[in-house]
Amino acid sequence: MTDNIFPVYDRMMTRSDRERLLHQRGMMVWFTGLSGSGKTTVALGVERELHQRGILCRILDGDNVRDGINRGLGFSAEDRRENIRRIAEVGRLMVDTGVVVLACFVSPTEDLRQMAREIIGADDFFEVYVSTPIEECERRDVKGLYRRARQGEVKNFTGISAPFEAPAHPALSIDTSALPLKESVGKVLELITAKQ
Repeated sequence: MTDNIFPVYDRMMTRSDRERLLHQRGMMVWFTGLSGSGKTTVALGVERELHQRGILCRILDGDNVRDGINRGLGFSAEDRRENIRRIAEVGRLMVDTGVVVLACFVSPTEDLRQMAREIIGADDFFEVYVSTPIEECERRDVKGLYRRARQGEVKNFTGISAPFEAPAHPALSIDTSALPLKESVGKVLELITAKQ
């Protein structure tokens, strides 16, 4: 099936060419945590700060991706794996272009996050664990998903009817119930700046 595929990577501009053009280093900052933990809220703050500093970045958010490239995928173990695989492949292209990618995905198991790390490359993958306790995530529940999951209306919901494995060695861990947004954003910016 791959007999008719002839990649031209060796003739394309290199990653270092693109990074020199942008005056920045491409990287993946992978936010993981329960629904409602604050992943996207923190990433939005980081995006604004990076923009003000002249650093090109892109947020990849779970709901946005499932509305487009991953439309039609459900929440079974197989669909979750394919969801993360596609995100990682798209993210790798962006990182290779020199973009700072802020990926906000529950990505509930270590094996899913490890798959993403391997696709993107360990040197470019920085995991941020948004460790906000489930009680606070449920209190915030703007989408009503926890309530619906507890009523049995939403199957395979992480933290309720599906497991979440906390990362063993994240590059950064933040609890948005204990740390104000500005400080959470600041810690992620410190991580990114140190790797630029």
